[in-house]
Amino acid sequence: MELLDVIKRPVITEASMLAMDEKKYTFDVDTRANKTHVKQAVEAAFDGVKVKNVNIMNVKPKLKRMGKYAGYTKKRRKAIVTLTKESKEIQLFDAE
Repeated sequence: MELLDVIKRPVITEASMLAMDEKKYTFDVDTRANKTHVKQAVEAAFDGVKVKNVNIMNVKPKLKRMGKYAGYTKKRRKAIVTLTKESKEIQLFDAE
């Protein structure tokens, strides 16, 4: 598994945006990735970033219905990455 394939997308929710003030960033990651893979991928993808801690959780699929048809969402894995105090912040949005 390539390092840049580990991180799929950032999670943009109200709770994750508030956590960014404490240098905690949330990402959807590959379901096969472990904490070491996530740490190496974040440090490789963003310049000047040092990872202090990684927490990973599995998100179970939810039942969704559309009329009489029912199905499940995809299972996913979510990683909360805490950066050190000396590291630069990750720019998810380009403010110009």
